[in-house]
Amino acid sequence: MLTMILKMSLSTAIYIGIAALLWRLRPKRRLPARWKIAVGVIFGACSVASTHLGIDYNAMVLNVRDLGPMAAGLFFDPVSGIIAGVIGGVERFIAGTFWNIGSFTRFACSLSTLLAGFLSAVLHRWVYEGERPTVTQSFFLGAVMEVFHMYVVLISHRDDMAMAYAVVRECAVPMILFTGLGMLACSAVIRLLSHDTGKKRLIVPLQDTPVYLRFQRWLLVITAFLFMVAFWIAYAFQTNRAYQDAAMNLEYLVYTRSAYYEGGGDLHTLELMMNETDVTYPTFYILWEKDGKTIHSNSLYAGLPSLPADQALVQDHLDEVPFVCRLECMGGEEFLCTASRLGEYYLLLALPTDSIYENRTNNLYENVLSDFLIFTVLYILIAVMVDKLVVRRLDSVNKSLHRITSGHLEEVVDVRSSSEFSMLSDDINETVTALRGYIDAAEKRMEEELRLASTIQEAALPRVFTFPREDFSIYALMTPARHVGGDFYDFFFISRNHFALVIADVSGKGVPAALFMMRAKTAIKNFARSGNTPASLLSSVNKTLCEGNDAEMFVSVWIGIIDLNTGIMNCANAGHEYPVLMRAGGEYELLKDKHGLVLAAMDSLPLRDYELRMNPGDRLFVYTDGVPEAINEAKEQYGTDRLTAKLNTLRESTEEETLNAVLEDIRGFADGVEQFDDITMIGFTYLGPDQNSPA
Repeated sequence: MLTMILKMSLSTAIYIGIAALLWRLRPKRRLPARWKIAVGVIFGACSVASTHLGIDYNAMVLNVRDLGPMAAGLFFDPVSGIIAGVIGGVERFIAGTFWNIGSFTRFACSLSTLLAGFLSAVLHRWVYEGERPTVTQSFFLGAVMEVFHMYVVLISHRDDMAMAYAVVRECAVPMILFTGLGMLACSAVIRLLSHDTGKKRLIVPLQDTPVYLRFQRWLLVITAFLFMVAFWIAYAFQTNRAYQDAAMNLEYLVYTRSAYYEGGGDLHTLELMMNETDVTYPTFYILWEKDGKTIHSNSLYAGLPSLPADQALVQDHLDEVPFVCRLECMGGEEFLCTASRLGEYYLLLALPTDSIYENRTNNLYENVLSDFLIFTVLYILIAVMVDKLVVRRLDSVNKSLHRITSGHLEEVVDVRSSSEFSMLSDDINETVTALRGYIDAAEKRMEEELRLASTIQEAALPRVFTFPREDFSIYALMTPARHVGGDFYDFFFISRNHFALVIADVSGKGVPAALFMMRAKTAIKNFARSGNTPASLLSSVNKTLCEGNDAEMFVSVWIGIIDLNTGIMNCANAGHEYPVLMRAGGEYELLKDKHGLVLAAMDSLPLRDYELRMNPGDRLFVYTDGVPEAINEAKEQYGTDRLTAKLNTLRESTEEETLNAVLEDIRGFADGVEQFDDITMIGFTYLGPDQNSPA
């Protein structure tokens, strides 16, 4: 037994290794014709080798010949399966006919191998539609092929059923088991090589288990349970029936022989009658005298000595219903017996239990094979039908739902293989249509509200850039990344000759940044009118913004307050960009001033003033980080170098021309890349004291 298992394991492992090697070497795309033929020839050669290198076991020859065509057709291509089946099947018939290799089963074996190739082709093409069967299904497909093999042996040898049953009893279990396990292992190895195993977890949560796997498991368990119950019921029924038939035969023999002898019949004629039994089972008998001497027995017992144990057994069960016992005179074999007294003699009739249950066992073999065929066909067909009719439709619906939830609301679910799926598709489509309507309405409402917010924000920024004086000129612009932004600029007179410039950038974008911007702008303007220095007023603004700042927003600010009579500008920088200064007749250059922390980052904020002396004709350009951090498709930033270079080409331009030219240059640099941050700029030129303005 162990030797047979090892040899069958080795033979199966060779098939698995060849399948794995061919799978690794196969073209990744569609198999060309030469590959299909080569795979078929290789697996066909394996089937031929299995025929000639079969494994001897209890006077029978075992092999896994059908594994070749099944693997070729199911895992590679239908053409490969047919070629392998034809090669293996035809060669098996020739070997059995001309070389006397397994001649008794040559028809069944060759037909099974041939059919394995064609069946695998049909399954690959029309049932699985080019997909591979699951590991469980692969096992049952391999096993059912050998079940069919055994069934054909029984059907094709009705004239010699004893030999046919002997072949099936010895070959069925190992060939069915190893062919099924071979297909299972081929499927598992190919899935592993195809990286199609998914996450390797011992316990998979219920919500992560595909419905088709759960269905197949339950179908397998329930169907197998029902067939097992049916098998045990049939087994018990046939066992009981065989026992009853044998018991009735024995009772009939006892009755007829006793009636003859008691009616005056002689012993010699009785012996002749015992040898001419016409009952169903071979019946053995022993006739004793009272002193223990054996008078007569049929040929099987001829010459056996009398045994006290058996004599005692006869006397203990006289005239009882048939009983089961082991006869010492037969080497301890089990028999169904009946004992009776014929005058001065004892008669023992015995039927071997093996003969009694032989028909039951043979019938059960046929029933098991046919039940396994039916079970496998039902299991695979139902599993495939559920996959095609339900699972694939659900996958299609889920793919459409995934696109819908990803924002593709134009997606239409169109699965109409049944009334249920049609209703589901219509319901989803109606829901999406209604959702699109709600979204459109919400977008329009939001668009209107944002447009109104943008108008309010623009109204809060100074738009008048001309003043009835000749000591300075100014221009500013803000281009938000969204409808509303977090940048802001401001300029206003603190006194007749003190003019404040403010530019700021709030963290974040959109409505929250705009609201925080309005709060910061108002606070800066209010504290600026108190006459404090820039650093002092920003410290006061910082304390105000820190109060109730649950959103933890912050703002960078640059402020400059210029005395228009003297040109002295007091400035403070709370984490903002460096200003760009151009002296009269010179070039624009970055002014790397003293930075402090941004406002609202912490309660106590150390800030310092610095002084900037402006001469007549000096120009100042301040901006937010949306200018240097603008990017193009190559992810390059606009940068301060490019900014100063552009400004130096605009030294003779007005502030309005300068700012608009810089904005256009930024847009040209971005080359269609969406603006991701607000862009705000102020251009200021000091022209000298206004001669018409009182000191």
